Amino acid sequence: MSPARKPADLRDTLTNVRTEVGKAVVGQDAAVSGLILALLCRGHVLLEGVPGVAKTLLVRSLSAALGLDSKRVQFTPDLMPGDITGSMIYDGKTSKFTFREGPVFTNLLLADEINRTPPKTQSALLEAMEERQVSVDGQSRPLPDPFLVIATQNPVEYEGTYALPEAQLDRFLLKITLDLPGRDDETTILERHAQGFNPRDLDAAGIGVVAKAKTLQTAREELQKVDISAEVLAYIVDVCRATRESPSVQLGVSPRGSTALMATSRAWAWMSGRDFVTPDDVKTLATSTLQHRIKLHTEAELEGASAESVLATVLATVPVPR
Repeated sequence: MSPARKPADLRDTLTNVRTEVGKAVVGQDAAVSGLILALLCRGHVLLEGVPGVAKTLLVRSLSAALGLDSKRVQFTPDLMPGDITGSMIYDGKTSKFTFREGPVFTNLLLADEINRTPPKTQSALLEAMEERQVSVDGQSRPLPDPFLVIATQNPVEYEGTYALPEAQLDRFLLKITLDLPGRDDETTILERHAQGFNPRDLDAAGIGVVAKAKTLQTAREELQKVDISAEVLAYIVDVCRATRESPSVQLGVSPRGSTALMATSRAWAWMSGRDFVTPDDVKTLATSTLQHRIKLHTEAELEGASAESVLATVLATVPVPR
C-alpha cells in the first residue's frame, strides 16, 4: 500500500475536510462528521434545524472541500417529480424527444424543506436514494458516484407541510439536528461577518479541495477491513429488537435500521482510528441512526415520550457485551 493510501493518511485527509468547512461554518463539527460518515457508508442524511443555522452553507462548503458537484432544490407544494429527476423534452431540430437531466444528477443534492412538497414528489427521490438511478420513459439512468441526498426540514413549523412517510424516513442513514450556536460560536459568526465574510462567496473564504471522490472510494474499501465481532452484531440486533418491544412504540426499527447501525458503527470505529467495533461505537451512533425510524403511539407522545427517550431507555437496559 502506498503512503497516500494508508488508513491514517486517509483519516487525516477527512479531518482536513472538517477544517476547510470550518472556514465558512462555525460550530457544526458534529454535523460535518455525520455528512462525511454518510458519504463513507453510501447513505443519506436528514438535517433538522430552524432557519438560519447554516444548513445550505454547510452543504456548499462540504462540496467545495471535496471537489464535488452540488445542487439545491427548494421543495414547494407545486414541485413536480420531473422537476427533480428530469424529463423528456421534444427537440424541434431533430424531431426527437431527448432527456434533460434534473438536479438529482449531482454528487450532493440539497433537498431543502423536503416536507413542503406532496408525497408524489417526495417519492420521486425514493428510487434515486435506494437504487442510485432514475427511471424515465422506461430507461434507467445511473446517478453519479458519490451521490448523497441531504434533506432539510424545519422542526417548529408544520403548517402547509407533508410529513415524510415511514418508508422514506427509513431510507435516510442518519438524522442530524443542527442546534443553535453557543454564545462563543455566535460571537465568532458575527466577527466574521463584520470582517466582510460573504456566505455566497466561498472562494473568498479560502476553502480548498483537500479530498476527492477517489479518496472516499479508497476509504470505503478500508471500512470493509474493520472487524465487527459476533457479540457486537448480537448487541446491535438486541438494541433494534428492543425498540419493537417498547410499549411506547407503534413501529420499531426495521432490519434496514439494524444494518444501518452496523454500517455507521463500523465507519465511526474507522474514523476513530480503530480496526474493530466496540459497543461504545454502537451507543454513539444509535440515536442519530435510529431515531427517525421509530414511530410512537399517540398516547406516548401526549405523555411526553420521544424517540430519543425510548432509545436512551433501550441503551440503558440492553445488556452490553464484554
